[in-house]
Amino acid sequence: MPLQRRLPKRGFRSALLALSAEVRLGELNKIKGDVIDLAALKKAQIVAATVTHAKVFLSGKLNRAVTLKGVLATKGAASAIVQAGGKVED
Repeated sequence: MPLQRRLPKRGFRSALLALSAEVRLGELNKIKGDVIDLAALKKAQIVAATVTHAKVFLSGKLNRAVTLKGVLATKGAASAIVQAGGKVED
């Protein structure tokens, strides 16, 4: 029997998956303050403490103007933030 058939079959688990997080646009309403960065997301317990980068995607509504700093955003989420009176900075 060849070696590759004798070894147990296991799935692939990406190490990068644990380091990134997705944030819904509606969850940004829970954060107090006008500037939202990765530290603010961790403090509000929206993302895990081990996350190194996050991305905001369009799901829900944003009720106030916020500044997104150091957090990636999709095109739809970025336009929704700008429409609410906020801005997206890299």
